[in-house]
Amino acid sequence: MVVYSFYIFDRHTECIYSKSWLPPSHASSSSSSSGPTNVTTTTGTGTATAAAAAAGAAAGQTASGARKKSAADDAKLIFGTVFSLRNMVRKLGGDDDAFVAYRTAHYKLHYYETASNLRMVMLTDPATLSMRNVLHQIYINLWVEYVVKNPLSPVEHKGGAGVRNELFELGLDQFVRGLM
Repeated sequence: MVVYSFYIFDRHTECIYSKSWLPPSHASSSSSSSGPTNVTTTTGTGTATAAAAAAGAAAGQTASGARKKSAADDAKLIFGTVFSLRNMVRKLGGDDDAFVAYRTAHYKLHYYETASNLRMVMLTDPATLSMRNVLHQIYINLWVEYVVKNPLSPVEHKGGAGVRNELFELGLDQFVRGLM
């Protein structure tokens, strides 16, 4: 099983955390001949799309600025996809049906929503089974313990200010690497 990336969105639809585990060596070797593909790579501050970073560098932007813009764009696209699919499932199946995951030829998106409208999204390889329990464990064992119970952590992440909790980041990284 391979985990590509992980996102957390707050109740105001802002991406407050994103993390990628795809090594940079896969970025150049995973391009397919079916056209341009966006490959997410690991950076020090978050995620970036290799194609957008290359386009930004060609336009004279700094690589850091292109990464930040690309990461924000990726998060917006992922949230838009999740929001649309979730609404479509609710309209077609009623309020009792829940959107859990969807699969494409290249990845599988897993979705978990808490009672407080915190949304967690994990992108994995398509062969992965349901990660709903894993996302629930991340919420209970990592998010609640290291972010919610932390008196120094803000309750609201206004303006898209992300989660900057070292214990949460280390715990999440160890937890996900343990799954791989």
